[in-house]
Amino acid sequence: MESQTSEVRPGEVMAGIERMETRLEAAASLVERAVALLEEREGEVRRLVAAAPSREAELEQKLQSAEEQIAELTAQLESQPETRPETAALASGRKTLAPATAQFLTKQGIALEHVEAGALDAALSSLSLEQRIAVKAQLLRAGLTS
Repeated sequence: MESQTSEVRPGEVMAGIERMETRLEAAASLVERAVALLEEREGEVRRLVAAAPSREAELEQKLQSAEEQIAELTAQLESQPETRPETAALASGRKTLAPATAQFLTKQGIALEHVEAGALDAALSSLSLEQRIAVKAQLLRAGLTS
């Protein structure tokens, strides 16, 4: 019987070492490229971080300017009585009374050109609170009461 021991040949060992050396050189090259890319990205990150405060200040200035402009426009709008929000809502509303409301007031003996508060309260006394509010709102929109 022959022994099955394998002999190590110097040529095979050298070939294995050369393959490992080639692989290690390729790995070292990849590591060097990765380090170079990281250093490049670090520079970009530093530039972005340095630019952030100036951009933030610019945006805060724009916000402050916009808030001042809104305040000015609101003050101008409030100073003109015909453009106040409550006046504009009334002006853009309905200019006539609903037929049922007009008929009810006529039956109560109230002239529709301009309604007096005392006469209106007396005429509406038979209605519920919600109905009185609705009628007064219609008269207000139509411009018949103040």
